[in-house]
Amino acid sequence: MKSTVAKALFNSHSYAEYRKLVTDLLSEGKSTGNEQSESLTNYSKLNEARMNRLEKTIKISESVAEKLQNLDNHYIWLVLSEGWCGDAAQILPILDKMAHVSNKRIDLRIALRDENDDLMKQYLTNGGRAIPKVIVICKEAGIVRADWGPRPKGAAELMATHKREVGPIDEKIKTDLQLWYLADKGISVQEELLEIMENIKYNRL
Repeated sequence: MKSTVAKALFNSHSYAEYRKLVTDLLSEGKSTGNEQSESLTNYSKLNEARMNRLEKTIKISESVAEKLQNLDNHYIWLVLSEGWCGDAAQILPILDKMAHVSNKRIDLRIALRDENDDLMKQYLTNGGRAIPKVIVICKEAGIVRADWGPRPKGAAELMATHKREVGPIDEKIKTDLQLWYLADKGISVQEELLEIMENIKYNRL
């Protein structure tokens, strides 16, 4: 296993630990990450409410659960994230539920992006440090098999169209993205991650 991956895993958090870390920092008026600002703290507060809601409403389909339980190896989903990231708030609760129904085939671990810059640099998106980034590691072999992120294809296309036709990220695209996630109900994340896991299982990757 690469040293950058091993280091990130060593310093990683379970989903519950990550949630507690973000909450504890908010109680001190802080967010995760190297940069501290009122806007990032406000985003973190908003994301806490969002994740609380998603934890109650997200459902993993029976077919997805069954296929995850039938994976031939055990895997770690190592996710690079930060508490202020809106996409991470939409995606992490889904990943947690997928891991929970996988009969221990999936172990979800979360590492902070800014604490693992060397690893983040290996998984840039169009040259940017976009998160969340899911790194799929086979436990038995100790190797990285795939990666995914920072958002599902439909949401990525929405963002790409905005950047092409409008320009920089503004409040409208943030709202449009949230509406997209709301309408999608977590289905795209489930389908795209399952496709990756099945491609690994059947040696298509």
